[in-house]
Amino acid sequence: MTPIDREEAARRAADELLKPGYKKEALLDQAWRHFQQFVGDLMDAATGSGTTGGVISAIVITLIISGVIALVVWRLRKSSRMNAAAPDGLFGERTMTAAEHRQAAERLAAKGDWTEAIQERLRAIARDLEERALVDGMPGRTADELAAEAGQALPGFADELTAAARSFDDVTYGAEPGTRQAYEAMSGLDERLRQARPVPLAGSPLGSTS
Repeated sequence: MTPIDREEAARRAADELLKPGYKKEALLDQAWRHFQQFVGDLMDAATGSGTTGGVISAIVITLIISGVIALVVWRLRKSSRMNAAAPDGLFGERTMTAAEHRQAAERLAAKGDWTEAIQERLRAIARDLEERALVDGMPGRTADELAAEAGQALPGFADELTAAARSFDDVTYGAEPGTRQAYEAMSGLDERLRQARPVPLAGSPLGSTS
């Protein structure tokens, strides 16, 4: 039996698929098949043609593979960012400082947007504690997680932090409207937390006495 080359095999396969007995190939499958055939042709050219053609084919293959890798990395990074901004988390995608969250809260409060003002004020508290290294900068942190961790560093504020987290959850997920009273309580807590110092751990230099 006489051997056939790649082109003849592809032609025969195409003729076979054109017969009425075959179902129409899905567009995605067809595109993938053409891509595989294209890469296969390039590989054949790189290994079977002259030096110049082989170099050009190798460059094209490298560019294609690099493009695919870049696309996969981009998708993974996008997915990672979306996961970091968890639905129950305090923060969105944009990173803001404590001062920026505080200013945003004050602007919202001035307009009477108490719900969003409360949210921004707790974000200011969370970011301020992160900037002072009193809590870890954990992506997707919830208000309850913030209160629990901050309450360990500042036990004197544990109850107020829990109440602040509950207030945030009520207006964010509980569909309860924010109020001036709730915002002022959050604002007062923020100001006092800014002046607070953590309780030193036992045995640490801050906890030792002279």
